[in-house]
Amino acid sequence: MAVPKRRVSKARRDKRRSNVWKLNAPTLVRCKQCGEYTVPHKVCGSCGYYNGRLVVAKDED
Repeated sequence: MAVPKRRVSKARRDKRRSNVWKLNAPTLVRCKQCGEYTVPHKVCGSCGYYNGRLVVAKDED
């Protein structure tokens, strides 16, 4: 049965684990129609436009 010959130091252990829990902030771009922030390559949830065209008709409140 395999047994480690030397104990792994805390620094070495933590260095190995350091990049596992990183989260990336979502990329946001401004909508060309309304100026709201939205995820790129998706229909704007605020105005319903994508690539300068109306894709989803939104009700005006």
